[in-house]
Amino acid sequence: MTLPRPSTAAASERADERPGPERGRVLRRPVPTLVYALFAAALTVTLRLVQVGRAGDLFVDELIYQDLGRGALHGGFPGTEEGLFFLHPPGFFYLEAGWMKLFGEHQDVIAEVHSLRVLNALLAGVTAALLVALVARIRSRPAGLVAGLVFALDQFCIRQNNRVLLETDTMVWVLAGFLVLVPLCREPLPRRPRLRATAAGLLLGTAVLTKDHSALITVLPLLLALALGWGPPRRLTALTALVAVVPYTVYVSLVFGFGHGAQFWDEKTHGVRRLLGFVQETGFNAPGTPSLSGRLFAELPGYGTTYLLLLLTPVALYLLLRRREPVYRLLALFHACAILTLAYALGLGTLEEQALYLLFVPNLVALAVTVPVPRHRPALRALAVAGILGVLLAPAAVYATGRWQPDDGFVKLQAYLRTHVPAGSGIVTVDGQRTRGVTYWTFEDRYRLGNWITPETRSAERAQYAIVPWKVVEQGYGRSPLPEVRELTRGARLLFEFQGPTYGSLALYELPSLPGRPAGPG
Repeated sequence: MTLPRPSTAAASERADERPGPERGRVLRRPVPTLVYALFAAALTVTLRLVQVGRAGDLFVDELIYQDLGRGALHGGFPGTEEGLFFLHPPGFFYLEAGWMKLFGEHQDVIAEVHSLRVLNALLAGVTAALLVALVARIRSRPAGLVAGLVFALDQFCIRQNNRVLLETDTMVWVLAGFLVLVPLCREPLPRRPRLRATAAGLLLGTAVLTKDHSALITVLPLLLALALGWGPPRRLTALTALVAVVPYTVYVSLVFGFGHGAQFWDEKTHGVRRLLGFVQETGFNAPGTPSLSGRLFAELPGYGTTYLLLLLTPVALYLLLRRREPVYRLLALFHACAILTLAYALGLGTLEEQALYLLFVPNLVALAVTVPVPRHRPALRALAVAGILGVLLAPAAVYATGRWQPDDGFVKLQAYLRTHVPAGSGIVTVDGQRTRGVTYWTFEDRYRLGNWITPETRSAERAQYAIVPWKVVEQGYGRSPLPEVRELTRGARLLFEFQGPTYGSLALYELPSLPGRPAGPG
């Protein structure tokens, strides 16, 4: 096999990076990829750390995941006070435990979430650096820098990275695995190819150990590459795929070895039913929840460039498939699997907002390595440059105007409760569907909380207060329907209210006393 010729665009860009003396210019050394990667990483981390505690209110999964990190810190499998947790694999929870061990464990739940948001911001910086390095390795350093800057500024990515969720950490391992793997697509092979294939498999396997759903964009593309003969030589692809399943296999073996196989099976089969759409508990396809189209339209002003790049997903796949080089064929499989995964979730499966992240980043890689930038047609080149500037400047403007809007209602509510509501008081909660909602996970350590919506249960539990995140209830995500919550708060005294983008009106009410039950804390 002969070494594939670089694309015309890539060769032209590299020629521009090394201007020759025939152009009458002084020879300059190109900027190293590492410099571009560090710049993109620093910008990414900085943008996410600014107002990290005020620019996004608490999200229920953040509270659950920080609790699982605490469980992992204290040894054994991650779990909460309700028991061990096997719905998701433990990779990120052990990373959280390491962070807590290194920087200390916070007794306050909100402070712990904010600390873990810093961890996620750093992981986002690593993601940006890996994006630059991967695109530079395939195409050119300037293209890598553009990809890193788009990621750094994209408002959807910032929101995902600012929440303590699994996807940010997962994508770090995915990109790292492909960065190690892609040199095996070229001839001559690099030194120690088997060691490189093994390392790539371990990195991709760690992604699966963080979010098993990611097997659809890691292991599945490898199996397809093995079947089609695309990408690295088949023997190296097979080795990578084999090693990629090792971390998860070890984890499952330990779970069964310690006698938790039945619980693991129950939770995993339930998770598979959710993934396939047989069970619709959360997401845009769940009954009674807002439509995806309505959500997209409502968020269009802030995420316009995100949607534009996602609309170019088929174009990116087409451009990848046009290239015959093994590395582009491998990326085409990676990209196609991400598309199919999201398409199924969109049509039939459980579609949650964070699932878009596992398509957006692969799509960004695909666009960065394929979209041509005309070098000898000034008008088209100017148009391409204007488009790139637009994709960078539009989200930057949104960030500059919207980042300073306070969205920390639960922080302010916590301060009010500690001052005005005695510990141990009974508080009615109305959010949360199958699981307990954000209100419960935030205040369970100080107050008695429950969905005591009827007068009988309120009286039995001596619940004098109610916390209502109205936007959650109005959108159908509450445990209690909107008419019941309105009836609950009719005649109640409003003690605290915060208006924010996440929960709309977050309100605390003092409920009227029930007949035969004196007012006062339980």
